[in-house]
Amino acid sequence: MKSLLNKAFTLLWVPAVLAGALAYADEAAIRQILQKRLPMMNVESVTRSPFAGLYEVVLDGEIVYTDEKGEYFFGGTIFDIRTLPPRNVTQERTNRLAADAFTKARDLAIKRVRGNGARTLFTFEDPNCSYCKALRQELAKIDDVTIYTFLTPLLSDDSVRKSIGVWCAKDREQAWEQVLTSGTLPEGAANCPNPLDQIAAITRRFQIKATPAIYLGDGRHIGGMRSARDIEKALASVKH
Repeated sequence: MKSLLNKAFTLLWVPAVLAGALAYADEAAIRQILQKRLPMMNVESVTRSPFAGLYEVVLDGEIVYTDEKGEYFFGGTIFDIRTLPPRNVTQERTNRLAADAFTKARDLAIKRVRGNGARTLFTFEDPNCSYCKALRQELAKIDDVTIYTFLTPLLSDDSVRKSIGVWCAKDREQAWEQVLTSGTLPEGAANCPNPLDQIAAITRRFQIKATPAIYLGDGRHIGGMRSARDIEKALASVKH
């Protein structure tokens, strides 16, 4: 968040014509104002919050807040203290953004279905990551889940080569299992169009900087290497 705010303040310019543009603006007008004031950043959405005069802004993938004139914005966490325990409204929205993004990108992932596949996990993994290899053994103990694995070669050029080889294999699931267990690709692994650049854009947006990274179907990040028991507990907490 600090880097986002620094970037915004560096780019901020406020023409006099905009400073008093609207006393009370709707979401579209505020978005237009902010986009003009922050031309090098992407104002993805502006939504009225439950709090009077406050609007949620998704700015380059991160949630910030602005006033109804679009003159100020701030980063931080909003809690709804009408409930016990208090609800972290900002984190809930961040999770929803992640869940929506990962779900829309499912075709970029290796899909593995266990049992009835009713529950969902999203993982970001590097083929040379030792913790990813250990995670494979834990995921094998979990039933009734669909696992979407996004190839995330962060460690080396060899990770990139193996990721492409897995994606281009006739049986991606089998190739992924083989590369994690033996470190080798199936014979005849080829080069083909692959989604690595698109996945990299997702990891940048959600600041995924290490593998493995595990997300629940509701977008909650539950960490890196976790035991099957911990993952099962997290899966059981997802509300349907």
